[in-house]
Amino acid sequence: MQPTHFTPVPLDKAYRLLSHGPTVLVSASHGGVDNVMSAAWACALDFAPPKVTVVLDKATRTRELVEASGCFALQLPTVTQAAMTVAVGTDSAKTVPDKLQRHGVALFEAPGHPSTPLVHGCAAWLVCRVIPEPHNQQAYDLFISEVVAAWADERVFRNGHWEFDTAPDELRTLHYVAGGQFYATGASVRV
Repeated sequence: MQPTHFTPVPLDKAYRLLSHGPTVLVSASHGGVDNVMSAAWACALDFAPPKVTVVLDKATRTRELVEASGCFALQLPTVTQAAMTVAVGTDSAKTVPDKLQRHGVALFEAPGHPSTPLVHGCAAWLVCRVIPEPHNQQAYDLFISEVVAAWADERVFRNGHWEFDTAPDELRTLHYVAGGQFYATGASVRV
């Protein structure tokens, strides 16, 4: 079941979901297996069509699922999901096969994209199709993809802009700095 606050974002504004440098959750599925991991190295790459990059270590189950399916989703976890974000980034599905259940990760399907699981409770979601770049993927663990669909929680992202100043504090996105420490997106400075 989709979250209550799950509003489509026009693809020409999808890059704005990542432009403030948040930590992301990467989800993927293949052959009936779902997984989610956290990643700090994701960014917008291009506008039209919208493209993003993410670094996925060779040792992760999520990467295996991405390589097998050719698609994944990036989600922006919120302050209330900080502990879960650390947990799914620390535990590997290779050694902790029930990590999603163990850490209370609730998944749902997006309209038109049933093969890519999305994580409940996030501030934004981007469904991505891998643009094969074997050299970058093997040498640098870098995946380039096209964003094919995007949604956001309209309480915090609307009319193509983040509205952190007026949104509930628990919807602020996370920025990883190391050692299990995050900063939440702060107050805006308008120029």
